Amino acid sequence: MTGADPVIEITDLCYRFGGRHWVLDDVSLTIDRLDFASVIGPNGGGKTTLIKLLLGLLEPDRGTIKVLGTSPERARPRVGYLPQHATIDARFPIKVVDVVLMGRLGPRWPLGRFTLADKQAAGAILERVGLGGFERRSLAELSGGQRQRVLLARALAADPELLLLDEPAAGLDIKVEQDFFQLLGELNRAKTVVLVSHDLGFVSAFVKTVVCVHHTVDVHPTSELDGTTIQNLYGGDVRLVHHEHSVEGH
Repeated sequence: MTGADPVIEITDLCYRFGGRHWVLDDVSLTIDRLDFASVIGPNGGGKTTLIKLLLGLLEPDRGTIKVLGTSPERARPRVGYLPQHATIDARFPIKVVDVVLMGRLGPRWPLGRFTLADKQAAGAILERVGLGGFERRSLAELSGGQRQRVLLARALAADPELLLLDEPAAGLDIKVEQDFFQLLGELNRAKTVVLVSHDLGFVSAFVKTVVCVHHTVDVHPTSELDGTTIQNLYGGDVRLVHHEHSVEGH
């Protein structure tokens, strides 16, 4: 997609792993404000590398990246990130509100100085993700779907303009996954959402744009996603399974 107010602009990007193997080659990509985009592709195709480049955790060998009109490093305080593998052990004795408040750490919120307003904001975010009243609960008490919502709340704690989510529904059952994506659809009314997913049939009912990554990048509106496109991307036969669900607004 292209537009006058892009959130992500990548031009002629190349990235080599260890300075030798090309992971991404000649990538150009534009994501508009309030788009809901899914990044898909085979394992090793460069999906997570692309997310790390957008976060400024990796530097391209060639080309340019702009996120929210500036460098990925400068944009980072305005980006909410949910990694593929959360770094919080669910068995660790930590309260839900403390997990969410981690998302407010940074230049605007120095460590150890959370105010009443911070805690009220965390409570409001938990309410937004369907976990109102869970502030004092232990993370270990929650189901997998509830923990994922807590981590989403952490990503939302600094009121980001862009959400980057790497396999956010991995390990969730279909009903919980559906509820989670419906929540992302609601958040997309005010925020741009970019997520990595392997469940092509599922996400196609929710997202607006599909970013196909296999060392290079092709962008398609969801309506253009078909078996031929997927076969060309993955280099073989891939079954596109559509789950039974209904989504408002898509």
